[in-house]
Amino acid sequence: MSIVLEPEFLLPKKGVELEKWAVIACDQFTSQKEYWEELGNYVRADYSTLNLIFPEVYLSSDNSKRISAINDTMREYVEKDIFDEYKGYVLVERTLRSGEKRLGLMILVDLEAYEYSPNSKAEIRATEKTVVERLPIRIDIRRNATLELPHIMLLMNDRKKSIIEELYKRRDYFPKLYDTDLNMDGGHLTGYFIQDETLSDRIESLAEDGLLFAVGDGNHSLATAKECWEEKKRSGEGHNLLARYAMCELVNLYDESLVFEPIHRTVKGVGEEFIEAMQSELSGEGGIIAIFNGKEYNVSVPLNPSDAIKDIQDFIDRRVEGKDVDYIHGEEHLRSVSEKEGSLGILMPTIQKEGLFDYVARRGVLPRKSFSMGEAEDKRYYLEVRKIW
Repeated sequence: MSIVLEPEFLLPKKGVELEKWAVIACDQFTSQKEYWEELGNYVRADYSTLNLIFPEVYLSSDNSKRISAINDTMREYVEKDIFDEYKGYVLVERTLRSGEKRLGLMILVDLEAYEYSPNSKAEIRATEKTVVERLPIRIDIRRNATLELPHIMLLMNDRKKSIIEELYKRRDYFPKLYDTDLNMDGGHLTGYFIQDETLSDRIESLAEDGLLFAVGDGNHSLATAKECWEEKKRSGEGHNLLARYAMCELVNLYDESLVFEPIHRTVKGVGEEFIEAMQSELSGEGGIIAIFNGKEYNVSVPLNPSDAIKDIQDFIDRRVEGKDVDYIHGEEHLRSVSEKEGSLGILMPTIQKEGLFDYVARRGVLPRKSFSMGEAEDKRYYLEVRKIW
């Protein structure tokens, strides 16, 4: 069976305001409730994917009521017949805040071809360590959901730019599915409808050394889909091919707009003694900055970014519990959160994208939360929807 398939998906019918429908991925702005409150005030009672997702900033010890409301709203939207159905690929043109354009392709991938274990040799592999403790709540959300809203971004190693970029050159020949501004300073999104029976084989021909795709964003969401599929198989529902596949956006690693950004850390409940320990225990020819109470501290780390990230993360893990650590996209957001919470901020180094596939093929996953593809506002917005049960 093919690893890549053209998806069957849903889009809101005319009359649904797409600028309110599409919202940022749920795992962004995890320390900034004000972002989500402002978004909620903008959306109000209109149809929106905001009502179909669980922003992680709201996760608590008891999430059952919110999950139940999400599942109910999914069924309500389907029953109200607000969607049109399609079968084919979507060529995605995302205009970022900078004005640059990022290209992608909406596809289905076979979860049987994906593994997130550190030493996986599967065709689709995680690039960073999967924190299995973060999966149960995501599984609870997806288990009884009737719809899938993808924010997973897969990377392919297409140095010759032979797939997505070639399609984009012919975009004027494809029907336009949507063309909308995005709320909350998210830029602009345009989608073109593509039906091409040869596209799957052409994509799969790019595999090297058994590696076809590396997960760029949303690995925990893909891992959640995998675990829910395994649950289905154990319960005797392995015939459910809707559950066997996950919808993702495929992006070329060599897309010119694709910039790897560091994911910074904030650590709660620590102070200068933590920084002094970092300065004592970490070493190398590289350097990072730690921020506490508005003051900056220099810390020596290895020059190689992946080694530095591993050493920093190992140090944090030895010293504090995971619940006291948050992962922040963007230096400006880090400084704001650190100042607001009185927490310690750590500005992390940046990995070079050109060596990503080689690293994953040879050494397995990078330390968790090693990189992000772009700033928080440039993350994937939910727009396409897919039935999964």
